[in-house]
Amino acid sequence: MNTLLAPALTVVHEDAHLLVLDKPAGLLCVPGRGEDKQDCLSARATARWPDARVVHRLDMATSGLVLMARSLEVQRALGDAFAAQQVWKRYEAVVDGVLDESPHWSVIDAPLMADWPRRPLQKVDPAGKPSVTRWRVLEPLPLRGASRLLLEPRTGRSHQLRVHLASIGHTILGDALYGDEDNQRRAPRLMLHASVLQLRHPVTGEAVRFESPSGFDALGFGDDARAA
Repeated sequence: MNTLLAPALTVVHEDAHLLVLDKPAGLLCVPGRGEDKQDCLSARATARWPDARVVHRLDMATSGLVLMARSLEVQRALGDAFAAQQVWKRYEAVVDGVLDESPHWSVIDAPLMADWPRRPLQKVDPAGKPSVTRWRVLEPLPLRGASRLLLEPRTGRSHQLRVHLASIGHTILGDALYGDEDNQRRAPRLMLHASVLQLRHPVTGEAVRFESPSGFDALGFGDDARAA
């Protein structure tokens, strides 16, 4: 059972080697520049577990599962697993546009690179790094003019899911970086959530899977947003 530690910090899994935390939208993963950006997931974690080490990050606006190591050796092992694409990740998103529900996956294969004049934004560019995202429609939300998607990033580029979906005309609702003013008004936050992490435990070798519900229903993007 998840244990609520403090406002906006929930533990999904804890053992002697790793932690899985459920990060809320709006909380940084690591400290930023300035005194007002020191509260973050890693600071809250190390206040309870001084040995906690960052392995990967989510954007501040994205919610969901974050994995942390409890030793340098495990941090390296998990970092290698991410680099070798041995960590299976799934996200949920609510995007602009009503799409038909389908069991079939589509693929966005579009290289990404930094949009230097507008950094930290990223952009699709043939000269960029290979970037691949699989996606399928979980359900249309006609009353919202939107759809709920399941996403599988096959690579881990900065802002990958946000840029890829915007590039096919289905910007994630509430996206303050890649959406227009209307898009941002339609949701109270970026509607992107890291819902599944699956990997081999770096010490025991056991296959482990961690899940986190998106909470989008509570924001009005569930049953009530479907066609009557």
